[in-house]
Amino acid sequence: MERTKEIYRITLWGGFANLVLVALKFVAGVLGASAAMIADAVHSLSDLLTDVIVLVFVKIGNKPADGDHNYGHGKYETLATLIVGLSLLAVGGKLLADGVNKIMAAIGGEVLNTPGWIAFAAAIVSIVIKEVLFQVTVKVGRKTKSDAVVANAWHHRTDALSSIGTAIGIGGAVFLGQKWAILDPIAAAVVSIFIIIAAVKILLPALNQLMDKSLPADEEEKIRAIVAEDPELSDLHHLRTRHVGNVHSIEMHVRMPGDVTLDIAHKHSMDLEARIREELGPESIVNIHIEPLKVDGKYRCE
Repeated sequence: MERTKEIYRITLWGGFANLVLVALKFVAGVLGASAAMIADAVHSLSDLLTDVIVLVFVKIGNKPADGDHNYGHGKYETLATLIVGLSLLAVGGKLLADGVNKIMAAIGGEVLNTPGWIAFAAAIVSIVIKEVLFQVTVKVGRKTKSDAVVANAWHHRTDALSSIGTAIGIGGAVFLGQKWAILDPIAAAVVSIFIIIAAVKILLPALNQLMDKSLPADEEEKIRAIVAEDPELSDLHHLRTRHVGNVHSIEMHVRMPGDVTLDIAHKHSMDLEARIREELGPESIVNIHIEPLKVDGKYRCE
């Protein structure tokens, strides 16, 4: 399947880049005596782990429906998005705590290490690589309509932001001298807040999908408009919508004149399904229940 191939291709490239960056940042952090760079390396390691999660769960999520999963396996992809968001939240919280602790220690009189040039250079390299990865990955995620891939793209962006904060802190300490070494943990703490915000933005849609939240109001309005295009269909009711992974699931009741034949009713139903899938995606799950018109609260069958 082309969609799966695109997701695998970009995620594997991201995983390779993260593997290289993890090694580079850990070495630069140790040689450059930069706690911020070592924290940044941990962030890249979490990126690498989420690449693995996306690969595994997207493969499962693209399996066709079977006897145990009549609606397919799409929610495994939603679960991957949730795990990516949670990992981001954990990384952001850890970086924030470490940054605050170092700031408090510096205020208390502790002398912080002045980071070296190698750590600053590693931060610049990371910013460039991760921003390129973000742009390419988010493009693929939107094209394939994969929330997990889009979430992973934002993981790349937050790593770039983390490296920007690291570069500012390290650069400030390098250029301004040891007394400004506190800029390193300050920058790390500020960036960690942006990471936490990004994590929450990823988590909320995934949680909504797992809780079977209805489709957005504008998409439900599109469905109503499509039904209204057929003059033989009326009184749309019991509309129920949700996401199953990246697939729309729609159930509805509509009415038709009671004297039409089953063949005609079926034709209208199939035509409605086709038009909804054309608008919301060819893999959309559409279930339509047709009822006779009602007069004075009673079905009219002639």
